[in-house]
Amino acid sequence: MDLEWKDLFTAVALVLVFEGLMPFLSPSRMRKIMSQISQAEDHLLRMSGMISMLVGLGILYLVR
Repeated sequence: MDLEWKDLFTAVALVLVFEGLMPFLSPSRMRKIMSQISQAEDHLLRMSGMISMLVGLGILYLVR
């Protein structure tokens, strides 16, 4: 397997691990957070998504 594919699958695996932490550790808290997120305005969700992507790109730049 090419190194790039291995890196991609590693990244996807890590995303799944981190995404699963909150519902595994505290399902009731996760449900409460998801309820609050569903009531948030679109521009706040977009802004938080953009910030998350920029932080991820910054970390990727530092690591690579």
